[in-house]
Amino acid sequence: MTTALLTASRPIDLSPRVNPVNGLRQALTLAWRSLVRIKHDPRELADISVQPIMLTLLFTFVFGGAISGGVGSYIQFLLPGVLVGNMLFATLNVGQGLNSDLSKGVFDRLRSLPIARWAPLAGRIAADQFKQLWSILLILGIGFVLGFRLENGFLGLLAAAGLLLVFAAAFSWVVVLIGVTSKEAEQVQMFGMAILLPLCFASGQFSPPETMPGWLHWFADVNPVGVLMQALRGLINGGPVAGPVVWSLVWAAVIVLVFAPMSLRALKKRA
Repeated sequence: MTTALLTASRPIDLSPRVNPVNGLRQALTLAWRSLVRIKHDPRELADISVQPIMLTLLFTFVFGGAISGGVGSYIQFLLPGVLVGNMLFATLNVGQGLNSDLSKGVFDRLRSLPIARWAPLAGRIAADQFKQLWSILLILGIGFVLGFRLENGFLGLLAAAGLLLVFAAAFSWVVVLIGVTSKEAEQVQMFGMAILLPLCFASGQFSPPETMPGWLHWFADVNPVGVLMQALRGLINGGPVAGPVVWSLVWAAVIVLVFAPMSLRALKKRA
């Protein structure tokens, strides 16, 4: 009886010994759980539907004439930037949803299940890829209406979308860490914006980096968002592709290698 009491009082940790195949299956199951919620509450798509449309329309008509002399030429420059910026800000939903699950005790229930420690986090990120794809399609649809044209063909667009989703999955681990370590969902938004705003606006997203001061131009060329921006513009509009794409993938790998273990450790301490 003493042994049973000691065992019952000891916290049950998410099992780290689940083989990768079962862990992947568990992550996909949890991803499906997140997506099913959209069916019951379509308002969850509102944020990722309204924001990209508003960003594209506002920046095109407000800055198009000043920066490029017209809407037609500016939309070619702007649209890859909107795709990157919207992708990054949409990842904040991962951190907010994760923080909500932690606050409501969902992870307390998961601790009693023999699932991989990383499955709940990976499942949340996998579900986000569907939402990211939805945003990409919306932005492209608005872009085509405004006069956007594929300068590098359909294959270039597919490659750009694939690279965008890979980077979104990688960067989500940064937001996962913020979500796990924040006490409230509002803090996820606050800390996330503090990181994303400098990275996005100082990357050549809305204006050419050549017009920036020298030190800021350098930062726009080397920061991961700026590198991804160069890769997407090369794939969609034509221009240098190999270097920016390779460095974007390198940045994505570095982000995962650094932030995924940190997120797992933070979750183990909190859950």
